Amino acid sequence: MKPTASSVVIKRPILRKRAASARGQTETGWLHSRHTFSFGEYVDPDHMGFRSLRVINDDIIEPGGGFGTHAHRNAEIFSYVIEGELEHKDSMGNGRVIKAGDLQYMSAGKGVQHSEFNPSKSRRAHFLQIWLEPNQPGGEPRYAEKSLGKAARSNSLTLLFADEPRDEAIGIRTDAELYFGKLDAGRSVTMTLSHDQGVWIHLIRGELNVMHETLQEGDGAAIMDANELAIAAKQDSEFLTFVLA
Repeated sequence: MKPTASSVVIKRPILRKRAASARGQTETGWLHSRHTFSFGEYVDPDHMGFRSLRVINDDIIEPGGGFGTHAHRNAEIFSYVIEGELEHKDSMGNGRVIKAGDLQYMSAGKGVQHSEFNPSKSRRAHFLQIWLEPNQPGGEPRYAEKSLGKAARSNSLTLLFADEPRDEAIGIRTDAELYFGKLDAGRSVTMTLSHDQGVWIHLIRGELNVMHETLQEGDGAAIMDANELAIAAKQDSEFLTFVLA
């Protein structure tokens, strides 16, 4: 039986803003962290994640501070350095100093250990730590990096990670796409989406207008039921965009 006109449900796009000022906080002396979603001792039943996106921590590490060796499993982990440097070591044998503008990916798989420190004696390290849930558990851990200074295109969305490797994007173990957005003031970009996809935007710096909502530094937004999404910059802006199944 075909649906009648009166029985067809038309969904309107929805945007739910997560203001930077409303995020959870952790202060330990050497660490100043802001949590978009519940993390550690900060628990908010209304903000447990968005689809497969589970963690966005906006972290500042004081000089010489850092996270000692600890374990992860069954998580897709990204670290984007905004300012300063982050020294990474892991049980896969990787040892890197991730510089501002670089994005690091580690798939924890069946288990991995790693540490992250600010190697500077005088400068803070500011970075985003992001976790996505994998589409299936296990697998060998793996590691990759993206230098956004080279990879990110101006006034565009640059695909960095996807469920399958394509267009120079690195394949990850979840049904998601991760884009880096870079817009000059007054410029915009439009995304075409499947109606069942969800989008999360995290603004790193600048000011954006999305669906008549203003986003400022540190703000996030969940967008649902959109077939097309326009993102406009009020100021020079950089942001991460997650397209999630």
